[in-house]
Amino acid sequence: MMKQRRNLVTMLMLILALLVPLMPNTAAAEKSSPSVKDLILLENVPRVENKITDKKISLTALHVYEDGHFEKVTENLTWSTTNKNVAVVEEGKVTLSGHNGRTFITVTDGAYKDRIAIDHKPAKQPRKQKPSFEGKVVKQQGERYDIIEQAIESMTINEKIGQMLMPDFRTWEGDNVTEMLPEIEQMVKEYHLGGVILFRENVVTTEQTAKLVADYQAAAEKYGLLMTIDQEGGIVTRLQSGTDMPGNMALGATRSSELSYNVGQAIGEELSALGINMNLAPVLDVNNNPDNPVIGVRSFGESPELVAELGVAYTEGLQSTGVAATAKHFPGHGDTAVDSHLGLPEVPYDKERLMEVELYPFQQAMDAGIDAIMTAHVTFPKIDDTKVISKKDGTKISLPATLSHKVLTGLMREDMGYDGVIITDALNMNAITEHFGPVDAVIRAVKAGTDIALMPVGLEEVVNGLLEAVETGEISVDRIEESVERILTLKLNRGVIKSESAPNMDEVLANAKEVVGSEAHKQVEQEAAEQSITLVKNDGTLPLNPSLGEKIVVIGNTYINSLYQAVRDHHENTELIETSGPLNEEQLNQLENADRIIAGTYTYNVSGRSENSAQMQLVNQLINELDVPVIGVGIRNPYDIMGYPEVDGYLAQYGFRAASFEAMAATLFGENNPTGLLPVTIPGENGEPLYEYGHGLSY
Repeated sequence: MMKQRRNLVTMLMLILALLVPLMPNTAAAEKSSPSVKDLILLENVPRVENKITDKKISLTALHVYEDGHFEKVTENLTWSTTNKNVAVVEEGKVTLSGHNGRTFITVTDGAYKDRIAIDHKPAKQPRKQKPSFEGKVVKQQGERYDIIEQAIESMTINEKIGQMLMPDFRTWEGDNVTEMLPEIEQMVKEYHLGGVILFRENVVTTEQTAKLVADYQAAAEKYGLLMTIDQEGGIVTRLQSGTDMPGNMALGATRSSELSYNVGQAIGEELSALGINMNLAPVLDVNNNPDNPVIGVRSFGESPELVAELGVAYTEGLQSTGVAATAKHFPGHGDTAVDSHLGLPEVPYDKERLMEVELYPFQQAMDAGIDAIMTAHVTFPKIDDTKVISKKDGTKISLPATLSHKVLTGLMREDMGYDGVIITDALNMNAITEHFGPVDAVIRAVKAGTDIALMPVGLEEVVNGLLEAVETGEISVDRIEESVERILTLKLNRGVIKSESAPNMDEVLANAKEVVGSEAHKQVEQEAAEQSITLVKNDGTLPLNPSLGEKIVVIGNTYINSLYQAVRDHHENTELIETSGPLNEEQLNQLENADRIIAGTYTYNVSGRSENSAQMQLVNQLINELDVPVIGVGIRNPYDIMGYPEVDGYLAQYGFRAASFEAMAATLFGENNPTGLLPVTIPGENGEPLYEYGHGLSY
């Protein structure tokens, strides 16, 4: 009997074991799917900035969950207004009617509801002026709106650390990452990542990019990802299907804040259409060192005032589209002669000089409300003279700004009053990895005051290192939470919020195809390129007006085919000689019947324009050995004429994108009257300028 009972129990246990996986686990379900505890309007959250533009504002409803996280909700909502004479609402989109008064806009999901006040009243202005009227959002108050604090309180330490990490996934096992991979999706979830940076390898076509970004957002468990990219314009342009805007120095040559705003806005519209919500731009470095190998034409110029004016305009254009802007590289990478990708540069100036020059554009951008600041892997010994032992060779080195508490917290936070997000420059650069190692670098950056560690090397090791630093008290939990608070604040202000409903990809793709590379953006690109072309020297050789039989020869190496094609589009009798150095006797003989020679040069550092450079030897050979007018074109760097000052004519175009070559050719042939002004001084011999800042000729 006992044996039969044992057999029966065993059989029941086997049956139960088979049935358990099929039965719902209520506790597990509750853990994975926390219940909604409230519905609120995002615009009522204290740190969220609200602005009514053209009498319109879009409201966003959020479900707040028991575990503290929040998600955007769009379905099964009812919207209403208490006074249609003041404003009407449809699916969260509020339009002011123009009548004075107050209305309450209410949203409900049937179980919970929230409301916000909209006022329309006379604006404050001098007595004698005709009154104007403005709309104003009046937030509701209460603990229910402190969702950032509630979220942080409920997050694990791993989740908090994850928000501070922004790796790249350029490649995976040797192949470019152009679609979501299960391994990457798992890493997004496992490390609770707060953001990801994309590179040119990842963003090939409009459709592919939009899908990849959407898949990244779907992989995030609770909080939306900061999807980031370096879309500066000019030589740092990542989107392969977007509009290739001229870069900052080209904009500096235009002297136009309106164009800078339009360029920033166009870039923002394209990024936003793809789902990319943060741009690591603009560069606010003041390029006052002609030997700078890493900034150069990425800067608006050598004048702090010009950099500030155009940088703020670019920022406002970019952020008007909902894309976060990032000023870089704080406190200033412009006056350096070392590439921080390769070594550790130094800026030797004291605080007074830095505030007048390097820091001035950053202060203006901070005051204008820029979302984020990127740090520089550059040492500033007059600000922080701390010496550390290099892991590379055991020598004592100065602490770079990226890892300096005196720079990030003392200078930026306390002295300059900045409370936005601080992000490091890429932590895989030699200036950091060689001297500090991947884990120590991130720990030092966080202790210094950074909020986001960009491109840390080895996610698992870095996460474990940060966890250990918190456990030992080397980094306080408060220090971590300060950063998470700033990151979540940025995400809320830029609408980077997980949605309960998956996006309609057909609508997303249709909009992206319409926006990215649109005719309106190409028009902005063309205007910026044409207005940037700077005629530096003209000994009566320009503009070109050749007869059909006259021959033009385009000579050079880097990007020379692009220049040749653009010139040939204007004059069919154009030939190309592609060479990286001086011509031989036979080639020189071929040029005897040339009527004009256009020499395109491309340099990015001081050695490129030295008299020993093969390019400079070539141009000087053309000038000295041929009785033919020679016109120099500085394809990238306006300083190129330093290497061949005796040239008959010289123009600068500041970049190698198609629009700049087209604008250059149009200028050479007189179809575009050059109006660009040098944004930098071109040095000559004995410390005297060859051409002053602001110099520029016209026809």
